[in-house]
Amino acid sequence: MGKIVISENVTLDGVVQDPMGDEGSEGGGWFLRSSEADRGEWAELERKEALEAEALLLGRRSDEWFATRWLTRSGEWADRLNGMPKYVVSATLDTPRWSNATVLRGEVVEEVSALKQRVEGEIVVYASSRLVPTLLEHDLVDELRLTVHPVLLGTGRRLLGEAGGVIPLRLVDTRLVGEGLVLLTYRRGTAGPAGLS
Repeated sequence: MGKIVISENVTLDGVVQDPMGDEGSEGGGWFLRSSEADRGEWAELERKEALEAEALLLGRRSDEWFATRWLTRSGEWADRLNGMPKYVVSATLDTPRWSNATVLRGEVVEEVSALKQRVEGEIVVYASSRLVPTLLEHDLVDELRLTVHPVLLGTGRRLLGEAGGVIPLRLVDTRLVGEGLVLLTYRRGTAGPAGLS
């Protein structure tokens, strides 16, 4: 059985919108405010995560965004991302933009539940801030990995801003990434001891 892992970059106040600044939103480009050394450490973390994942699960917009940035790249990380199976949740998309992708057209909860039964290992969700709340509300998420960037925006779409109801999480790991980023790993359930590495 597969394991759904949400892997996101967030600001200290939980904003995920426009990390690179290409949407032109107020506060956009916040990802680039981290030091080059911190972004290098982050890239190594993400490379390892991609090598260990079995598949990606994305929304339509994320499929387009990643395809325009990764299809022209090469190297171990890019080759892994471009080659791994991808599943794109969309009611309107006919042909995904990223390579090796399949559109999941049916009801989201049923499609993702069936996907978890078919795929062994980690199914990682990048970006897809409209898909994540649905997955959380329907208890389909096994783990959240949030890389927190040390900036407060005060405005912008938040990753968990639209999730309905109380969702208890348990912190299972805290890790410094570079000198300024923090990786927080949560699983479903009540609070318990957390490791610090």
